[in-house]
Amino acid sequence: MQRPDLPDAEPPQRSGFRVQLPTRLPGPLRQVGSRLLLALLTLLATTMIVYLGRDGYTDNHDEDVSFIDAAYYATVSLSTTGYGDVVPVSDWARIITIFVITPLRVLFLIILVGTTLEVLTKTTREQWRIDHWRKSLRDHTIVVGYGTKGRSALQTLCAKGLSKERVVVIDASQKMISAANAEGFAAVIGDATRSDVLTRAEVQRAKQVIIAGQRDDTAVLVTLTVRQLNKHANIVAAVREEENAPLLRQSGADAVITSSSAAGRLLGLSVLSPSAGTVLEDLIVQGSGLDLVERAATSSDVGRSPRETDDLVIAVKRGRRLMGYDNPDAQRIELEDRLITVVRAPGPMGSVGVPRD
Repeated sequence: MQRPDLPDAEPPQRSGFRVQLPTRLPGPLRQVGSRLLLALLTLLATTMIVYLGRDGYTDNHDEDVSFIDAAYYATVSLSTTGYGDVVPVSDWARIITIFVITPLRVLFLIILVGTTLEVLTKTTREQWRIDHWRKSLRDHTIVVGYGTKGRSALQTLCAKGLSKERVVVIDASQKMISAANAEGFAAVIGDATRSDVLTRAEVQRAKQVIIAGQRDDTAVLVTLTVRQLNKHANIVAAVREEENAPLLRQSGADAVITSSSAAGRLLGLSVLSPSAGTVLEDLIVQGSGLDLVERAATSSDVGRSPRETDDLVIAVKRGRRLMGYDNPDAQRIELEDRLITVVRAPGPMGSVGVPRD
């Protein structure tokens, strides 16, 4: 399978306190060097202005202003040294000094002093923040693709209590990265099929990875790369076509959601029973009405059937096996089981189970 072509990513923009992990920033020395070059260009421009108007200047040494004298005057003038051996004597030269040389002197000082200090402090501080953030990142959630599916997945997770500080978004689009930053998520810009991009998001220490890209072949490549870097992460992937779901599972995905089939079934159910479709949509939207919640079996649940529990249990997970509530093997709940229940959305008093009649 060939790697899908993805658009080149633009350099990301930082905003506020949010962290982006894009392509590597130029070092402080390189940024200072570029400003030194700008300062030299300013010095050269000043030298040419003085040299072209050299008839309005005088040199106390030999009264003749050469190109070297012009460069010398520009240097001592822009640096505010001002020895006074080369001075403007004509009105026109003095006007040029007032309205041209003086603004250039201010620009020169800003470039060399103000901007240089800002670059050194800002770049060093930002690099330290990113390094500190990466070192402290553990058991986090990575979302590959910040489109509709990725955003909806994060909304659900955050509604269930996931901290935004424990989320890293990966996307190749600067627009999506900016949108993720605006919501308070850290982000890495780049192609998630590349191991170096995933490594920047510390995928090797991630707890779970959500793959919500736009193409099935991209999802397969990302899944393979993630599983290679992290053998234990829980990988949930979305695919458009149901026929690609087995390939995702073989690539290492723990769960695969077929977006087109799921949407089609919900559409069909809504046609047959609009109310049932509304209730089902309410179940999968966390934070309002009824929520689907997976919880561990408690000591009071052990030995009872799903119908006898205080909550509305609709499935039992035993190991890697998922059983419906009417499955004969699920009629006696064990302590190691996990129960999928329907509960009321969290309110002022917290999440409350749906009582039985």
